Amino acid sequence: MGIKLNTFLFLLCLEVLHSQANPNYFNIGGVLSSNSSQFYFKDIIAHLNFDQQYVPRGITYYDKAIQMDPNPIRTALNVCKYLIAQRVYAVIVSHPLTGDLSPAAVSYTSGFYHIPVIGISSRDSAFSDKNIHVSFLRTVPPYSHQADVWVELLKHFNYMKVIFIHSSDTDGRAILGRFQTTSQSLEDDVEIKVQVESIIEFEPGLESFMDQLQIMKSAQARVYLMYAGKKDATIIFRDAAVMNMTEAGYVWIVTEQALDAENAPEGLLGLKLVNATDEKAHIRDSIYVLASALRDMNQTTEITEAPKDCDNSGSIWETGKTLFNFIKNQVLLNGSTGKVAFDDQGDRINAEYDVINIQLHQGHMPVGKYYFDREHNKMHLTVEENSILWPGRLSEKPEGFMIPTHLKVLTIEEKPFVYTRRLLDEQEACKPDEIPCPHFNASDDETAMYCCRGYCMDLLKQLAKTINFTYNLALSPDGQFGNYIVKNSSAGGKKEWTGLISELVSERADMIVAPLTINPERAEFIEFSKPFKYQGITILEKKPSRSSTLVSFLQPFSNTLWILVMVSVHVVALVLYLLDRFSPFGRFKVANTDGTEEDALNLSSAIWFAWGVLLNSGIGEGTPRSFSARVLGMVWAGFAMIIVASYTANLAAFLVLERPKTKLTGINDARLRNTMENLTCATVKGSAVDMYFRRQVELSNMYRTMEANNFDTAEDAISHVKHGKLMAFIWDSSRLEFEAAQDCELVTAGELFGRSGYGIGLQKGSPWADAVTLAILDFHESGFMEGLDNLWILQGNLQQCEQFEKTPNTLGLKNMAGVFILVAAGIVGGIGLIVIEMAYKKHQIRKQKRMELARHAADKWRGCVEKRKTLRASIAAQRRIKSNGVNDPATISLAVDKYQRGIPERAWPGEHDIRQRRLDDIGVQPAPRYVPTYATDVSHLIV
Repeated sequence: MGIKLNTFLFLLCLEVLHSQANPNYFNIGGVLSSNSSQFYFKDIIAHLNFDQQYVPRGITYYDKAIQMDPNPIRTALNVCKYLIAQRVYAVIVSHPLTGDLSPAAVSYTSGFYHIPVIGISSRDSAFSDKNIHVSFLRTVPPYSHQADVWVELLKHFNYMKVIFIHSSDTDGRAILGRFQTTSQSLEDDVEIKVQVESIIEFEPGLESFMDQLQIMKSAQARVYLMYAGKKDATIIFRDAAVMNMTEAGYVWIVTEQALDAENAPEGLLGLKLVNATDEKAHIRDSIYVLASALRDMNQTTEITEAPKDCDNSGSIWETGKTLFNFIKNQVLLNGSTGKVAFDDQGDRINAEYDVINIQLHQGHMPVGKYYFDREHNKMHLTVEENSILWPGRLSEKPEGFMIPTHLKVLTIEEKPFVYTRRLLDEQEACKPDEIPCPHFNASDDETAMYCCRGYCMDLLKQLAKTINFTYNLALSPDGQFGNYIVKNSSAGGKKEWTGLISELVSERADMIVAPLTINPERAEFIEFSKPFKYQGITILEKKPSRSSTLVSFLQPFSNTLWILVMVSVHVVALVLYLLDRFSPFGRFKVANTDGTEEDALNLSSAIWFAWGVLLNSGIGEGTPRSFSARVLGMVWAGFAMIIVASYTANLAAFLVLERPKTKLTGINDARLRNTMENLTCATVKGSAVDMYFRRQVELSNMYRTMEANNFDTAEDAISHVKHGKLMAFIWDSSRLEFEAAQDCELVTAGELFGRSGYGIGLQKGSPWADAVTLAILDFHESGFMEGLDNLWILQGNLQQCEQFEKTPNTLGLKNMAGVFILVAAGIVGGIGLIVIEMAYKKHQIRKQKRMELARHAADKWRGCVEKRKTLRASIAAQRRIKSNGVNDPATISLAVDKYQRGIPERAWPGEHDIRQRRLDDIGVQPAPRYVPTYATDVSHLIV
């Protein structure tokens, strides 16, 4: 409680200090048009001093009014002499009875000292320029503010295309600028934007307006907004009547000055400012607004005395600047002229207007009102349409435009919607089902003749027949659908379009009949019909065929299983060998033989047996002999049967039955969202799909990757997909489904996304929009659009692809090439092994020959030694016999037998031939194989 009391006392002290420092009286100047206005000015200030709501105690207001002089120089001098000299804090200025420059003189003179000036009748737009009229405010709106009411009237009557006529003076250009700004920033519906088809500017002081009227008559719009002075308006109305442009079907909406023209045509609509000529009401409102500003300023700001001498330039009066801002921020809810408020330039806002209709017997007939709605706290327009008499004395509202019956239609090549065929010979003509569609190349200034047919061409023919129009068809000049480029993006620049959209926005074409996707960016600048075909975005890719590598026959089993099978073969072979080797029944006598035993199964035969059973080949030899080994052999045979059967079944599934359809699952596939180096996807530059990806924040990473791969045309992208250079092409589903129906090796992946439709493009506010939409809806109901789908998009090929999907593949060389290569490898391996065997055998023979030669030399040497020993022994024996006189034959026979047993009789095959060849080579006569150890003449020794 103590803190609140202290705060109150502090504020009270401040107020007392301010009241003591600030003046306790204020002089209010007035430059008025008549004596009655001066008297009313004095009377209002006198009554104001007793109104405590606006004038605190101790404050007094004094009037200092003079009459306006038509001469602006004398007016400026009088302001200095009778007002500034009296230290006026503000000046209220009216208009002179003749001339219009005196209020400007008051503004210039007072503005030099920053003394606020409140105008109550000056409506020229020049007073809004604060570089010149630095301290000027007014309780009347400038003429340019009538543009706000014009926009509301057009919105009410649903006139979206107009022709704007204005004089080339400051007010004419100001009202044009305000109209363009207001019409493009409607808050209720951003789609409702008035389009100015043409702007006709003229110099004031007209003598004839016929040339401009000729231009206006050739345009589509029949709603004319005109700002002109009374004299110029008289000339315009005169010439317009001569050209019958004030009759039925035309709409004229004018400002206050033109409304006063003597020959204003019947049915004209104009505006009249409420209380525009009530000078006393404006004097009262301006005085009360000034008093409110001084009251608020006196409580918070120090107020210095006003300047009093025009001869002394001195310093700028800062209090005048502050007072100007206080006045500008004031709002008078219950003023004599309505709600009084000001904008940043000091111009009156929330002014009220009457909508006037020129009628033959009623004259200026009010048919509406533009007023401030206190309940909704905004301006509101009411119009009594039943009371309006339109040009031509019609009671029904005109359409406001002339519907052209001959249209310029643009299209673009895009299969299957538009097929083009170039005419190489000038004498050649288009076929009955084709439409001539020249291509005008703006860059090369050349024209090429084409013929167009397809889905959209059939639709165009039916549209023209249904809603009754003729047309000229042409191809897109730059071959693009249309993309926007933002100029001066840093400053919120303007969008500039290319392609088909540019032609429509710049009004060089009336209609686009093409697969044109409806999207927000385009709909902001052109108008679309209802979709003639609903579609979305999808992904086209080539069907993934199972790679037929050289080892494709190994694919039925995994690498691990193959390794286990290989290991099992050799393990079983080893166990078979061991069982047959160590089994006590591993050997047995073979019947009908010499009784010898057959050897047990060796290791090589065991391996041959294991492989033979696995590969189901005949086994001629080397089978297990023991019972235990044969039991293992039967188990191995069962294992081999299961393995071979499983392999055969899987091989059929891998090489014949399985036909994978797509590599990607759709737009949410992780490989697309986090694109890898080996996965490429793309779309068409500047297309609706490209715009879609730019709008989607969650696809930004994907778009940055694919942007570098984007193609100029869809044809190039589809060709790259067919040849495997591009993995995924993202485009309109209608086109990609058509391509997939044409080529069964192509397929669309995943579900549709970014669903939209193809629409007919029209200019904003086109009179044909409703008719085209109704016709398309009728085409859908009648089945005409479904017939176009079957004729041009599906073309009966979809069922063919489905049948192709159900037909199993036929095995070819590429599927079984690995098997043939395996056989070839076996042949080459066998040949290689036989070569190795032959080389090894030759090596062994050479080695054996060397050994035989060495053994023969040793035997020969040994024979010679034995021969010598035998001869010596024989000679010695003969000598002993002779010396002893023994002639016993038995003794001689024993000696001979001994000699014969001493000669080795072992010989290798071919031994004689080899020895003979070598002895022949060295020229030595060989000794006989069996050399006798006795002489040939020993027969006498035998008894």
